[in-house]
Amino acid sequence: MMVRFLFSILNKLIGDDEMMALLLTQRVILDKLNFEDVPEVLKPQVYEHLEDSGVAFLAGDYGNSM
Repeated sequence: MMVRFLFSILNKLIGDDEMMALLLTQRVILDKLNFEDVPEVLKPQVYEHLEDSGVAFLAGDYGNSM
């Protein structure tokens, strides 16, 4: 809930989904946010960044369901 609120505010201020995806990827990597809490719209981008960083396992079985 809080993540969605912050996402909506930052998205309006920044307006760039890629930057939001990078921010959320870092929060997932730092264990400040669970991948399940990432907004559905950004999950593919965040998953791609996790894959590129070699930590796709943090997304659980998301990659297997694609």
